Amino acid sequence: MTRVPLRPLARILEARAHGGDPDAIERENKQRRHEEMRDRARLRAEGRLLVLAAMFFCAFVTVGVRMGMLSSSVPSEPRAYAPGAQISQTRADIVDRQGRLMATNFVTHALYAEPPNMVEPAHAAAELARIFPDLEEDKLLALFTGPRKFLWIKPQISPEQKQAVHDIGEPGLLFGPREMRLYPNGPVAAHVMGGARYGEQAVQAAELIGVAGIESAFNDRLSDPARAGEPLMLTLDLTIQAAVERVLAGGMTVMNAKGAAAILMDAHTGEIISLASLPDFDPNDRPSPLTTGFDPSESPLFNRAVQGVYELGSTFKIFAAAQALEMGLVNPNTMINTRGPIRWGKHRINDFHDYGAELTVSDVIVRSSNIGTARLAQQIGAANQREFLDRLGFTKPTAIQLTEASGSQPLLPSNWSELSTMTISYGHGLSASPLHLATAYASLLNGGTRVTPTLVRTGPVAPGPRVVSERTSAVARDMLRQVVASDHGTASFAEVAGYQVGGKTGTADKPKPRGGYYDDKVIATFASVFPTNDPKYILIVTLDEPVVTILNEARRTAGFTAVPVAAEIIRRVAPLLGLKPEIEQPGPLGVTLTAN
Repeated sequence: MTRVPLRPLARILEARAHGGDPDAIERENKQRRHEEMRDRARLRAEGRLLVLAAMFFCAFVTVGVRMGMLSSSVPSEPRAYAPGAQISQTRADIVDRQGRLMATNFVTHALYAEPPNMVEPAHAAAELARIFPDLEEDKLLALFTGPRKFLWIKPQISPEQKQAVHDIGEPGLLFGPREMRLYPNGPVAAHVMGGARYGEQAVQAAELIGVAGIESAFNDRLSDPARAGEPLMLTLDLTIQAAVERVLAGGMTVMNAKGAAAILMDAHTGEIISLASLPDFDPNDRPSPLTTGFDPSESPLFNRAVQGVYELGSTFKIFAAAQALEMGLVNPNTMINTRGPIRWGKHRINDFHDYGAELTVSDVIVRSSNIGTARLAQQIGAANQREFLDRLGFTKPTAIQLTEASGSQPLLPSNWSELSTMTISYGHGLSASPLHLATAYASLLNGGTRVTPTLVRTGPVAPGPRVVSERTSAVARDMLRQVVASDHGTASFAEVAGYQVGGKTGTADKPKPRGGYYDDKVIATFASVFPTNDPKYILIVTLDEPVVTILNEARRTAGFTAVPVAAEIIRRVAPLLGLKPEIEQPGPLGVTLTAN
């Protein structure tokens, strides 16, 4: 700032020359300076007032907006920030398609100790060892007299055990509230439910976490506090599930099988009504996984219906026949050369019986001719076969809502050669799970539209993309009906009066862990549809290493093992499904269509 002198010399000299007053000039300049200083001070004060006014305005607006938000929000209970208060204890129930309870929570307590507060640790250790036989008195006493100030004793105890501990009268033994996961039906649908365990724990709370099955796949949904009162509804029917498991267990015993699996699926929606795997377990007391070095299928935790990847044998033959029909290569009465064996290098393809020089396409399926099916596969070609099996879902894991399903990748040939094409057509050289097979049968036989398997009810299911025409689907169902109803079919034991069962047997040699196949161990499978005139359900039954003695002869093929078990399941569950038996009109069996 440039300061103006109060007594400028030029003006003073001029004023003296003209008789003026130099002091007046000083007073004038002083007055002007004071006015300038006053103006600057006023401007600074006005600026400060404006800034302060703006700050107050923003503060009032912020307070007003916050008050408006609070007034429009839903009031909630205040949260206690005590230890464990942040652990989510809620977990929704799981119910079947009829709303019947399959999993819920049960209020219980955990037992813990605070050794510094214990009065008689020796007496407490002895009494706890008496109440809980799995605890050792010496180890407990060592812990109670050691340096630790806190230790867990039992993650959950029954009301009777709690009372017994309370009667000890030891102030250092305390209880923490818990909710345990309860499966009121025990081992029924164990592999679907999976199980749960405690995750994060505190004295006053513990988190439940799903470890397998539906509990794991829907862990976030089940543990969401906002949906705690909304049960997760499955597609399973608890009554039918129990009936299937009972029959399957009886069949497994009678057929001396190592394991068994069964899947009952709605042919049009892909909803799974029952999914069973034996041996099973009780999810209320879930066993520990086997240690490394063991075959996973040896564990009861192994889900054979979903995780088991097997060669499924002659159940695949209907796919080759259906594709050949769909491509217009054959019709049901086309004659197929069945002379054998078919030689491919050092490999030979033979039939179980000699079926003569030729069979119709229908008889190739009814009599289960490997040679005839291989001839069809040669006409179809490797690329077409692979594309068709891909559409049926055989080249990737199923989309079912089970954690275990993601690892069930079908085993495909590294080189899809003509030999692979022929062997795959009758179920060898490609391994898949029983669930893959159920999905493919439903897609082929329900009228020809692809289904996606599901265990959770989500409302109406729209039809999937078309796999084959309705005509091809109907012809395939008729062929499978002949397999059961014809005198020379391989599944005559599957006949259930009034329900028009159709299906295909499959007997595949069981592979050895280090390569090759066993001579006396098989995987026996029966894939069926009922009723064939109005397809509603698909049933897959698989037995691991079955053998039954008939007339002093060991029988292992599916026709003598898996088929009778499947027939008994259909006989038991068809009325429960609301299917009324119908008298089948007498008439010739077989498809008589002649047009390609």
